[in-house]
Amino acid sequence: MTTSGYAPVNGLRMYYEIEGVGRPLIYIHPAFGYAGGNRFPGLIEKRRVITPDLQGHGRTGDIVDRPIRFEQHAADVVGLMKHLDIEKADFFGESFGGLIATMIAIQHPEMVNRVATYGAIFGKPQEAVRREVLAAKSSAEGKGIQFQRENYRKIAPDPEYWRTIWGKVSEAPFDGFTKEELGALKMPFLIAVGDHDFVRMEHAVEVFQGLPNAELAVIPDAGHFALFSEQEKVMPAVERFFEEAAERIPIATAASGYHPGETR
Repeated sequence: MTTSGYAPVNGLRMYYEIEGVGRPLIYIHPAFGYAGGNRFPGLIEKRRVITPDLQGHGRTGDIVDRPIRFEQHAADVVGLMKHLDIEKADFFGESFGGLIATMIAIQHPEMVNRVATYGAIFGKPQEAVRREVLAAKSSAEGKGIQFQRENYRKIAPDPEYWRTIWGKVSEAPFDGFTKEELGALKMPFLIAVGDHDFVRMEHAVEVFQGLPNAELAVIPDAGHFALFSEQEKVMPAVERFFEEAAERIPIATAASGYHPGETR
């Protein structure tokens, strides 16, 4: 069953959908995504999955004179949580949405249990994204954005607003999180990335190593859009992460060795 509604959040009439029952898990979609654009049956079986449409995305209209900013997206998602009386939740952010989920974890750690990301960046794009991706020319009507453009025009309040929202999202500034900000995140954190992702593998590994309670999942033979094309490759790692016990037996080291029931 899917329920949906609109919430008055920071000047937005913010659309959201809720699927499943159980502890709350907030899925934050990628750029130009929307609630219902991707569904996760394995999560919905056990969790109450809440998916908001961000400012200017899906069924949530834009505020014309308000720029697209990651900080504002984060504040809007937190506002929706308060509207729905959700004090604390798990987060699953895809690409653009992973950055927003991380920002919420940094700014409101008391509201976050666990964070999983797929295809997200955590630093400046010129450091985090493959050079050939940065060098590629893009336009609102280009082939590289056709999938997002066609989906946007199917459900947006004003399909002709595409060029405007594409420009606003493309210009959204992000200078990256600092090592101190990421190092302060104590909650369990999963960084998942495809081995053919737009995101540089070195960037994902560096961030993983700087997080105190992180896991790294490199998905073989997978690209940036694997959650649309080959979800079955990614979701087992994500589902397992959200079902892990809070306390676990430590991983064996060369010094400790493996001892059944003591190390793993």
